[in-house]
Amino acid sequence: MKILRDHLLKEFAAQFFFSLSTLLIIFLLGRGLVQLADLIFNKDVDVFLVIKLLFFSLPFILTFAIPMSVLIAALLTFGKLSIDNEITAMRAGGIGIVRIVTPLVVFIVVLCLTSFLLSDKIASVTHYTYRRLLTQMGMESPAAALEEGTFIKKFKNFIIFIYQIDKNKLKGIRVYQPQEGKPTRTIIARKGELISIPEKNIIKLKLIHGTSDEPDAKDPSKLYKLTFNTYNLPLNVSDAKDNGELGKKPKDMTIRELRQEIKRLGEEGVEGTYPLSAEIHNKIAISFSSLAFLLVGIPLGIATRRSDKSMSFGIGLALMTVYWTLLIGGKALAQKGLAPPFLSLQFSNFVIGACGIYLFGKLARH
Repeated sequence: MKILRDHLLKEFAAQFFFSLSTLLIIFLLGRGLVQLADLIFNKDVDVFLVIKLLFFSLPFILTFAIPMSVLIAALLTFGKLSIDNEITAMRAGGIGIVRIVTPLVVFIVVLCLTSFLLSDKIASVTHYTYRRLLTQMGMESPAAALEEGTFIKKFKNFIIFIYQIDKNKLKGIRVYQPQEGKPTRTIIARKGELISIPEKNIIKLKLIHGTSDEPDAKDPSKLYKLTFNTYNLPLNVSDAKDNGELGKKPKDMTIRELRQEIKRLGEEGVEGTYPLSAEIHNKIAISFSSLAFLLVGIPLGIATRRSDKSMSFGIGLALMTVYWTLLIGGKALAQKGLAPPFLSLQFSNFVIGACGIYLFGKLARH
């Protein structure tokens, strides 16, 4: 059994590292080869700085590449074992499919825990450093002080959250104005627009179709809801520049930081911290997706009986497309508070894992 275990782990590890290396090259090239070449040759950016940029992007890319590599490695390994009739020989010798794959499942559980530490403790920090490098190189426009998907605290008296930014067009805007001894004022708008006034160091935030809390003329300590078609909110850019600190997005924070931020915002009367909760469960879901992919990859690899790498990559790509579609959809629901974060983010793992268990059951019966 020890020989069989070592043989299986060796085969899987070889395919895993081959897949991981291939995916890293693809991701790195796709992430910004043209952009990086432009930095070096057209913008005269130091090559060493560009290499640092690549280095700090690696941990974040790895969090996505590891689960994909597990799936492809499972398809390749068990496809090869099946076509060489090794699976048949093992089962003929009285070794069931569950016993065959148990050492590999243990290995993947350890890999999931390692991926979780990578995602939470390392990728969060390096992704933030990556964004700071981009800012230092002048790649972000002045309006990039408004970043989507994060609570922006650079502007005096305001906390801003924007769901989507497309150049100067905004969608899903929440503006909070904490007031000492008074209720937190909230402005919500369906969409908006950034209008830059550089000579005054001001960005005018034009809000369209929404509601705002306004002080009651009779009792300023109370607020009432006002519906508006357009609402202009001036933001002083010099405040953001003087701050000098790039705000962290949820994906730049560790789980501990995310929980602290949720608690702090709650104490300030800020509601709608769903994006922060969603990011916590997103980190967990991606880290443990390798187990779901292993469960579905083993029976699929045996069933297809293919040792062809292109076929395995194709099947893997199709499964990953389904997985990411479910994950992104679940995250969108969680960010807007339309579904419980744990359930909506883990749903993709449950679906893929359930498919794998079902296929395992069919395989065990034959």
